Amino acid sequence: MGKLFGILLTLALLGIAAAAGGWFWLDGVYAGVGPATADGKPRVVMIERGATMQSIATKLVDAGAIADEGQFRLALRVREFAGEKPVMKAGEYEIDSGASMADIVTKLSDGKALQYAVIVPEGLTSDMIVKLLAEREWKATGGAQNAYKLVGEPPVVPAEGVLLPGDYAVTRGDTIESVIERMKKAQEALITEIWESRQQGLPLSSPKEAVILASVIEKESGNADEQPLIAAAFINRLRTGMRLQADATIVYGITKGYPIGRTITSKELATKDSWNTYQRDGLPETPICNPGAGALRAALQPASSKAIYFMADGRGGHLFSETYAEHQRNVDAYWKLRRENAAAGVNTPAVRQP
Repeated sequence: MGKLFGILLTLALLGIAAAAGGWFWLDGVYAGVGPATADGKPRVVMIERGATMQSIATKLVDAGAIADEGQFRLALRVREFAGEKPVMKAGEYEIDSGASMADIVTKLSDGKALQYAVIVPEGLTSDMIVKLLAEREWKATGGAQNAYKLVGEPPVVPAEGVLLPGDYAVTRGDTIESVIERMKKAQEALITEIWESRQQGLPLSSPKEAVILASVIEKESGNADEQPLIAAAFINRLRTGMRLQADATIVYGITKGYPIGRTITSKELATKDSWNTYQRDGLPETPICNPGAGALRAALQPASSKAIYFMADGRGGHLFSETYAEHQRNVDAYWKLRRENAAAGVNTPAVRQP
């Protein structure tokens, strides 16, 4: 009996030793260096939503990121049995050359998927933004060489001025409509925030009017440092009953915001419509573009300035003045500089003399 017990104990110990050896071997495979790429660059693997462990393992084998599907699944099962259950998330992933199974599982569990930077400039119309999102390919962030074009049909063009320009991170599978919705919500959140903290006594009765004014500010100057001064000049005009006289409002009535490519004519200057601020008092009826955060903040927190006039300085900025006589001197200085530049073969930004 004692001899039988010894044999059984020996077999049990051998089984434990074998199991332990198998564990250490499998753990070594799991944590060890994985397959390398021929060029040393990462592989890109797309994990679909709802993918099972088996389908993920198959994707990784097909991409060459792991050598053996069975070992990968077994290693995860053993960890699950030990109380460690990684939940791998959907997304597009860069898998480094030689990455271990452990590294891959960590990346997929952390959800560190490739992201793409959708960059929407300030001052575009809603129609321009929809076309931009539908037509352009966007570069991956973090130095990856991948590019992505948003999927889905372009939505109905949103109302003018309801989108907040800026940088939006997207992942593969995101749609044009989803980015549009994010831009709408971002603008709503910003307007709610800055309307509550607006400067007191502004001649603006609603957030909508603030957006309209911001859109005109945006088209007058994309210089963030100047926008509060531009805003102050327009606010001062509104307070005194002076018309805004912004050329961009004429252009919007003609082309709905697309570049006109020529000088505004006298007939166009005299045309009465919903936007021409040379012919209508107060603000345009609607925004004339989608203003950025800087212009929106400037509209509600204008600089402390008594200036009513501003004129391009021919160097990328503007000169501000309180009186028409001072403004006229700035106008003369601009045209003098333009003539001098023309004689020297240097281009000067063209403006229409107010």
